[in-house]
Amino acid sequence: MSPRGGLRTGWTTGTCASAAAKAAAIGLVTGRSPAEVEVGLPGGRRVTFAVESEGPSRCVVVKDAGDDPDCTDRARMTAEVVEARTASLVAGPGVGTVTKPGLGLPVDAPAINAVPRRMIAAALAEVTATPLTVTFSVPGGVDMAARTSNARLGIVGGISILGTTGIVRPFSTAAYRASVTQQIDVAAAQGESVVVLATGSRSERAAMRLRPDLPEVCFVEVGDFTGTALRRAATDGIRHVMLVAMAGKITKLAAGVMMTHFHRSQVDGSLLAGVARESGSDDEIVTAATETATARHFFETCVARGDVAPLERVCALARDACQAHTGGAVQTEVVMVDFEGDLVVARA
Repeated sequence: MSPRGGLRTGWTTGTCASAAAKAAAIGLVTGRSPAEVEVGLPGGRRVTFAVESEGPSRCVVVKDAGDDPDCTDRARMTAEVVEARTASLVAGPGVGTVTKPGLGLPVDAPAINAVPRRMIAAALAEVTATPLTVTFSVPGGVDMAARTSNARLGIVGGISILGTTGIVRPFSTAAYRASVTQQIDVAAAQGESVVVLATGSRSERAAMRLRPDLPEVCFVEVGDFTGTALRRAATDGIRHVMLVAMAGKITKLAAGVMMTHFHRSQVDGSLLAGVARESGSDDEIVTAATETATARHFFETCVARGDVAPLERVCALARDACQAHTGGAVQTEVVMVDFEGDLVVARA
């Protein structure tokens, strides 16, 4: 499927799991698995998938993620079914198992979220009323999961079976936002009172060096969704947040911009210039604030001139904006690191 933007949409692991399960159930009932199978999406639309047979009741649907940079693209979602006394879903090789609370699933359950579970149940009900045990597996799923946040969330052994609409939309900000809130939920469910937000991989490495006392579950890479993360922390009862980021993101937060994607917001040079003047910085630093459209030049000029007071002031403004965003419910510390994530330059 190609939306108007030209990028192809694809299918979630949940949709592919429901299709594989239905095909395997058809094979169990009829003695022969189908070459293709149709399943319903949560919105009511019905879609058809090609099926590969590994036996009458063991079937494979290959995931097509469209143009989304999804590590599970081309995953061979495999389902094997047997009759049972009660219906159940089982995590086979390459499918994760939940080991920590906070995901909305019982500990020791397969990592199959609520919507895919309903999709799977609906697909099976179209074939038979007999209770079935469905075992899902994904060859290479352990390696795929290593490129996700599953280990940090306490999901071990493979990928998760996910999806809320059944459809993967390329570069989905909704998926990223959901991942951020889920990670904070897991930390809260384990009784953690502090989370450390980082806007990227380099700042996250810096954050982990700053707080080696905290378990890995407390560190959340939020990308552009700082505001979302702060609100979720407040909702979950987390009262202390450390935010570790670079100058550009922190400058946007200082201006009250909580969604910091470059398409949606720009660095406010006038804010930086005002901060430099208030800090008593020299003309070179004041001029650097508006010489480019990024905060990097201003940052590097401050560092080169040995004057980090403006950067500390920017951190303080960002801290105040973050705390205001949660109505004061979350005490926030803001730490600015350099562009390699190696040095702490300013904090408030």
